[in-house]
Amino acid sequence: MLRLLSIRNFVVVETLDLELDAGFTVLTGETGAGKSILLDALALLLGDRFELRQLRPGAERADLAAAFDVDDRPGIAEWLAAHDLTTPDRSLLLRRTLDAQGRSRAWINGRPATLAQLKEAGERLVDLHGQHAHQSLTAADVQRSLVDGFGGFTALGRAVASAWHEWNKAVLRHSAAAQAALASAAERETLEARRRELATLDVSAEEWVALTQMQSRLAHAAALIEAALSGEEGLAYGDDALSSRLSALIGKLDAHSAHDPALAEIVALLEPARIGIDEAARALRGYRQKLDVNPAELARVEERLAAIHDTARKHRVRPEALPQLRADTETRLAALAESANAAALGERAAEAKASYRALAAQLSAKRELAAHDLEARVTEVMQHLAMTGGRLEIALEPLATPASHGVEQVEFRVASHPKQPLGPLAKVASGGELSRIALAIQVVTSEVGAVPTLIFDEVDAGIGGAVAATVGAQLQALGARRQVLCVTHLPQVAAFADAHFRVTKRGDADAVRADVAPISGAARIEELARMLAGSAITAKTRAHAKELFLLHHRAD
Repeated sequence: MLRLLSIRNFVVVETLDLELDAGFTVLTGETGAGKSILLDALALLLGDRFELRQLRPGAERADLAAAFDVDDRPGIAEWLAAHDLTTPDRSLLLRRTLDAQGRSRAWINGRPATLAQLKEAGERLVDLHGQHAHQSLTAADVQRSLVDGFGGFTALGRAVASAWHEWNKAVLRHSAAAQAALASAAERETLEARRRELATLDVSAEEWVALTQMQSRLAHAAALIEAALSGEEGLAYGDDALSSRLSALIGKLDAHSAHDPALAEIVALLEPARIGIDEAARALRGYRQKLDVNPAELARVEERLAAIHDTARKHRVRPEALPQLRADTETRLAALAESANAAALGERAAEAKASYRALAAQLSAKRELAAHDLEARVTEVMQHLAMTGGRLEIALEPLATPASHGVEQVEFRVASHPKQPLGPLAKVASGGELSRIALAIQVVTSEVGAVPTLIFDEVDAGIGGAVAATVGAQLQALGARRQVLCVTHLPQVAAFADAHFRVTKRGDADAVRADVAPISGAARIEELARMLAGSAITAKTRAHAKELFLLHHRAD
């Protein structure tokens, strides 16, 4: 629910903070006072495009903000959680700035947001029916969504769309298999030859590493033996070996430690070094004894390495990549084998088609029931909105080709009076009738609707008298279930509102300013009188306004 609308430097509004509550709220004021500007500001917060003319003359930047309560709205709460925008108090704050250079920035709960995100959030928060917004009601997808939403089977609609996509993918795979059968034959022959060659070679990553190490060791065996033998002699077995020299030094120092105990500590430090030298010498001997100058083994290893290098060059990969090439070849052959099985793919396509058809049939049956119910209820409401004898028919026309949304097209057809034949809503209904039909649909669908706030901009255009009072009553009834805001010029509508705001404009040609203030009691009676009589307000007009107000409210 919309709680606060804050506006700075927008068109003729310099500063405005509008606090709103539940129920039915109206905004009234003289023509040109700026009533619809408030809704324009809200539309920008919900993702509309900014135009420079909307910046207040002389201002460098416009700043717009709207605060919503979303505690009881799981749809928007889930959306906020999915985008990591949830706040501890489960509120929602939209903010947008617009500057003189045409730049626009937006935030959701203090975090930078895109216009697309504003639109996504707005779709879950507000249904805005401006003076032209109800034109969207003529779009086929909007009409279909209204029927599905009213019937409560949007989830089934999504399942049908998913089944349609799966069916199309299965058909494409089947077609591709048939078309690629000849082309893949040559590729399969090449891949089979490569697989046989790589299977015969049968090299693994571990073998490649072991072979390269073994080749290096065998090729340098003589030099390694010589180095190990030299190390042995230098450490322990030579005439001037380190072990002998260190042992002598330790013995000499140990003998003198009797005269100075400090030398014993140094001897203790040297002893591990002597032991380490002896162990290193023994390790070198063991290493040398294991080494073998084996020309035959070296030849075998080098022959194996040559075969691996030759195969790698042939297939233009590094030797260590041959195992992966073998795995990729097996995978591609398996894919070709599957795609070549046109019969199996054809069966899958048929199964996917059957699944889609079954779900689409369920959807069609539910749509038929929901369409009959919706058209009857809307027709009933139309009788009280200056369209006596008019009716709405929701036609379900079979499609020549199944679509993601089902096997029929939904079309709203309307006749605004008994003698008028039914025709498409877009071609038959006038702007005022469209607006009233939108109201009728909102009244009927309000109990199942998920959007918490409904806004109507002069939905009562072109009507008056008893019909206007009926519109007011319908909006009041709608306000009992949803938050409803309405810009109106009719006192018969305004008198039904739970809350009333008056928009005034003051200033001269150089500086114009619009203000909005809540009114009640005598001020509200005075505003209703102005709406009844214009500037020539008389005692009789005031009495009429008071009577009109008291028909629907207790005295303030």
